[in-house]
Amino acid sequence: MTDALTSAIEAASNELPMMARRLGEPMKNHTSFKIGGPVRAMFFPENAGELARLCGILGECGAEPLIIGNGTNILANDGALDVIAVKTTGLCGIERTGEAEITAGAGAPLSRLAAAACMHGLSGLEFARGIPGTLGGAVAMNAGAYGGEMKDIVHATEAYGPKTGMRAVIGDGHGFAYRHSIFHGTGEIVLSSAMRLHKAGKETIEAKMDELDARRREKQPLELPSAGSTFKRPREGYAASLIERAGMKGYTVGGAQVSEKHAGFIVNRGGASFSDVLAVIERVREAVLKQFGVELELEVKIIKGHKG
Repeated sequence: MTDALTSAIEAASNELPMMARRLGEPMKNHTSFKIGGPVRAMFFPENAGELARLCGILGECGAEPLIIGNGTNILANDGALDVIAVKTTGLCGIERTGEAEITAGAGAPLSRLAAAACMHGLSGLEFARGIPGTLGGAVAMNAGAYGGEMKDIVHATEAYGPKTGMRAVIGDGHGFAYRHSIFHGTGEIVLSSAMRLHKAGKETIEAKMDELDARRREKQPLELPSAGSTFKRPREGYAASLIERAGMKGYTVGGAQVSEKHAGFIVNRGGASFSDVLAVIERVREAVLKQFGVELELEVKIIKGHKG
């Protein structure tokens, strides 16, 4: 008996024969946590048209794909995942499209985007250089750091949805809020975005980026695999402070640990499993809720679906 995912993989492979795909590709090779079992298939589109067509085919077959960039915000089950993944890093083009505007594909790394802006003497992306993800995910979740957010710079986005098709989203239509946009959790995919920046001296921009990089190295456990900040900032203070005050800094299960450097990060100290990280997350949430009455909300996306 052929299931929906098998039919979807066959249909996509037949209609897009030149597109690279891998069957049984391990997610651990595509996540910053270095955790995750094999997906049914992973496809690698190289441009916006291919990505939109692929997602259309999969949708017609009843398969909702898992869209990933650099996998920097994902904790995936280490069992066999009943999922079709689509990796967007082939959509990595960056071009200057106006005097103070840069447009880039969903798979463009934020670090390269910030460097490109600096090269053109355009300021506004300095906060993003140290964020390890790609543009599409950053727009979808309104990523931010050190007082800057994507909402401050994103002007227009080309998106694709199974119900909407290809469409342009402009300005306030993005629905930006804290770690949220109109694309979050809707199945609509960011294909590219145009960012409006402002002119500044290259030396000034570089100095700001260097300053933020130094702050990251000093405070964050960049030497260990993680998915960045595990929890969203609660209304009642900061997640890292609450976790530390709850006595959970350094709490360990298997290879997973609340970072001793920054309690807002859960790190893979080596060989951490999905269940190790999940156990740490659950224990931290319980401790903070019990001591402070604050329910921590996850910033990390958890992929649980697996066979058996």
